[in-house]
Formats: sequence, structure tokens, C-alpha cells
Amino acid sequence: MPQKAYLEAGEIVNTHGVRGEVRVQPWCDSAEQFAGFKKLYWDAEGTQPVKVKGRPHKQMALVTLEGITTVEEAQALRGKILYVSRKDLHLPKDRYLVQDLIGMAVVDADNGTMYGHLTDVSQTGANPVYHMQTPDGREVLIPAIPQVVISIDTKADVLQLRPMKGLFDDEI
Repeated sequence: MPQKAYLEAGEIVNTHGVRGEVRVQPWCDSAEQFAGFKKLYWDAEGTQPVKVKGRPHKQMALVTLEGITTVEEAQALRGKILYVSRKDLHLPKDRYLVQDLIGMAVVDADNGTMYGHLTDVSQTGANPVYHMQTPDGREVLIPAIPQVVISIDTKADVLQLRPMKGLFDDEI
């Protein structure tokens, strides 16, 4: 699946103060990460850039958008989605965007057996959990740990795993 060049970064949920600042619900790892962006986009095609200055506030980001100077202008933006360029994201090695994982083929790292496709990712305290749908429609939860997930290739759209005992059946 081709990767999107511009990603949904967050939603403007309210105003903050009287000078046009907005409250943004970040859809990235944290409010701190969102507040670090210097340029966002009004559209998913990246044709309408906007300079931003943000700061984290609890789980939200408080953002000043270039050209928005009044509470009335800010109020009109409620519900608007802001986008970030993939080029502005600097992910550490072995970190992936969830949207790049969804739909990946899940195969056995040793023999190439096709197990299914990744359908969702849940964030848990210890490690993420990958949701995979098998060809017969069952959902299997895969712990995203190095002993199980052997490799992820976003270009080939393939996740290789080495199943631990009990992952695909009721073995104990």
C-alpha cells in the first residue's frame, strides 16, 4: 500500500484565550511531539501550508496558527484536521506509523506461511499489541516483542513473525 505523504496530525477542538490560539487534540505520540512541529497543512495534499507555534498543555497542544489572530477566527476552525508532512517526522529506527502497519501481510519468518493481515494496533503499558485477522476471519493478538516480531518491511508491506507456543491455538 502506498504511503501517504501527508498524515493527520490532530484536530482543532476548541479555542484558547482571546488572541486566536487553538486547542489541538494530537493524533501523534504526544502533545510534546505535536507542539514541536513548525509547519502543518490544512489539507491532505499539502497544498495549503500554515506556520505554527505550539506548546504542550496536559494531553493537548495549544497552537498559534499563522494568520489567525482573533477568538472568532479560531472558533471557526473547530473540528478542522491539521496534517503533517511525512518528511517532517523523524522516527527512530524500528519505530513505525500505525497507518503504515495496517493491512500488512503477516507471514512466518522461517517458512513463509501466510497467517493473515494486520488490522489494528493497541497500545498497552508494556508493548504494543498487533491485531491480525486470519483468512478464516479469526482475530489473533500478537505481542509486538522482538522474540515474536522478527522484521517489519514497510516497502514490501510484510511483517515476519516467529509465533510463540499457543499464539495460534489453545496450547498451554
